[in-house]
Amino acid sequence: MPLVHRSHASHASSAVPKAVPQAGRRRTRLRWTAVAAALTVLALPAVAVPAAATSDRSEPAGPSSTAAASPNRSSSASDVPDVPDVPVVPNQAVPLDDFYTPPTPLPDGANGEVVRWREEPRQLSARNYLVMYHSTNATGQDIPVTGRVLVPTTPWRGEGPRPIVSVASGTRGVGDTCAPSRWLDYERPFIEPMLLAGWAVVVTDYEGLGTPGGHTYVVGQSEGRTVIDIVRAATNLPATGLQAGGRVAFSGYSQGGGGAMWAGELQPEYAPELDLVGVAAGGVPADLSEVAEGLDGQVGFGFLLFAAYGLDAAYPELDLGSYLNERGRETYEREKVACVEATIAHAFQNIGMFTSTNPLQSPQWRARLDENRLGDNPPDVPIRLFHGTLDEIVAPGQARALRDEYCAAGAEVQWEWHLGEHVSTMVTGAPGVIAFLDRRFEDRPFLAHC
Repeated sequence: MPLVHRSHASHASSAVPKAVPQAGRRRTRLRWTAVAAALTVLALPAVAVPAAATSDRSEPAGPSSTAAASPNRSSSASDVPDVPDVPVVPNQAVPLDDFYTPPTPLPDGANGEVVRWREEPRQLSARNYLVMYHSTNATGQDIPVTGRVLVPTTPWRGEGPRPIVSVASGTRGVGDTCAPSRWLDYERPFIEPMLLAGWAVVVTDYEGLGTPGGHTYVVGQSEGRTVIDIVRAATNLPATGLQAGGRVAFSGYSQGGGGAMWAGELQPEYAPELDLVGVAAGGVPADLSEVAEGLDGQVGFGFLLFAAYGLDAAYPELDLGSYLNERGRETYEREKVACVEATIAHAFQNIGMFTSTNPLQSPQWRARLDENRLGDNPPDVPIRLFHGTLDEIVAPGQARALRDEYCAAGAEVQWEWHLGEHVSTMVTGAPGVIAFLDRRFEDRPFLAHC
């Protein structure tokens, strides 16, 4: 298990060696920061309250953007605008509003170009921006996607521009009210330590969450691009003070683990200008066919329903409705706007209860599932993968197979099993993610297992 040191040519001349005691203190501080933030935010989930003003690309950006228009503007604590903190409101989503309805027709724009944005009240330790941006879906179409950009008040004291972590969210559901930008709930404890380390965090809503159309749940060819393009959007928006050219990492768990890994696989061809330095992904649904087999008839069957909706939304020719029986059609109409809690009611159900013919056995469905199987294009950056040994939602075997496939291809993978099921592994895996990202942004050695 060698220690691997990844040096990027663009940073080699400016790298400053860190003394071991200082690095040890940094790691200890990050661990305690993660614990403190988790306890604080679990007690008081952060919810943003929408601001009144919205800036479209076609209109003047307004005073909030002109103050940060210079690309050389520092993102230090003293630069934070006078935006008051807002009360934290548990268990309440941000209401629907017109921001999520894109202009018709959608104006032309490159991937990551901002369609509209607005600054919202500060979320704990960060300035907070809601953004709509251009991305590309699984069939190559230009789509509007929404998401959130969080710029910490903590200054970045490392080399180069402030780094950006694109956090791919875990399952929120398939309805518009479930969009991550409406309520950063259960994952906020894992985001807060990133902000306190001085890293900017961007969180995409993915395709069809918040914006019109169905959510393409677990369709990696769509999710990966939206995870990448919100990084571009964050640096394309002068108000954030974020600069292009800084170090970037992708991170996520469960659905988000798949989104992060797909972003890593797609990035070399789709966004070669990004200085990607690492990908951290846990509970990864790498092989959707194997994950589906593990969910059918089991406690997590509701996630399989969401996946069927997601594939059908991404690839209309799959025509999910033609496979459904009467109960299936009724369930589809009822649950197509559902959030994650709806999966509980479908525990231990099976495909045969809702279909006249199993779509997973059709050549068309299997071909699309194969298109969204990870492993063919291992990222050329360090990867951290972790999984629960008792994961009852995302089959552990297919995650181990992804690790083996990456290793055989020469990728540098840090692998960790956790003794736990799906949810507990998200919690126990979080400190390792922060430590991994800290090493990647400081260009320090990490432990590789292959």
